[in-house]
Amino acid sequence: MKTGFQVETNTGPRALDIDFHTLIVAGWAGRDRAAVEHHIEELQALGVPRPSRVPLYYRVASNQLTQADRVQVVGPHTSGEAEAFVFTQGGALYVSVASDHTDRKLEAHSVALSKQVCVKPVARSAWLHSEVADHWDELILRSYIVENGQSVLYQEGQVASLRTPLELIVDHERGVLPEGAGMTCGTMAAIGGIRPATSFTMELYDPRRQRSLRHSYQIDVLPEVS
Repeated sequence: MKTGFQVETNTGPRALDIDFHTLIVAGWAGRDRAAVEHHIEELQALGVPRPSRVPLYYRVASNQLTQADRVQVVGPHTSGEAEAFVFTQGGALYVSVASDHTDRKLEAHSVALSKQVCVKPVARSAWLHSEVADHWDELILRSYIVENGQSVLYQEGQVASLRTPLELIVDHERGVLPEGAGMTCGTMAAIGGIRPATSFTMELYDPRRQRSLRHSYQIDVLPEVS
C-alpha cells in the first residue's frame, strides 16, 4: 500500500513516501497486566474469544491501510479505535496515528477476522520517534465521534497506560520492524462504551511541544445482505 506522510521535525517539515507490505495490529497492549486480564474476562462474557497470548500481534492485509477521508463498511456494527502507528524508513523509526476500525459483531466469532474486514485509516502526518521518545509517556491519545450532529469525546488517555512501541517491536516474534512494515500500538477504553458512528477523528497529542497528529474520516455503511 503506497502512502505519503508529511514529517514534522525539529528542522522543519519534509515529505516521506513509503510502500507498506506488512501491517501488524498489536492487541492487548496495556502495561497493567491485571487490567488487561480484567478486560479479557469482560469480553469473554460477551462471547469474544480469549487471546492465545498477551500482547497478541494480528496480521492484517497491507492493502487495508488507507489515508482516505471516507471509508465503507458492511453493516452497522463497526467502530474505530485511536492508536499510535509506527514504521521505519531509512533506519529511522516514525510515529503517526491510526484507527483500528473493527467489526464488533464479527469480533465475537474471530478477533482476527473482525480486524481484517475493515480498512485501517492512518494520518498523513508523522513525527520522528526520536523526537518524542524521551517524553513518550506524556503523549495523549484522543478520538472523537459525531453523535446526534455533535462532536463527542470518545477516547482520551496518556499512552503511559500502553506498552511502548519499542517494547512491542522487541516482543514481536521477529524482534524487529523491517522497512515496509507498520504496527498499531494498542488503544484505550471508549468513554461511554464502544459504539458505531458515522464520523471518527483520531489524534495523538504532544503536550510538551504543543502539536498533534490528527486524521478524520467519514464512515459509509453498506447494507448487510444474505
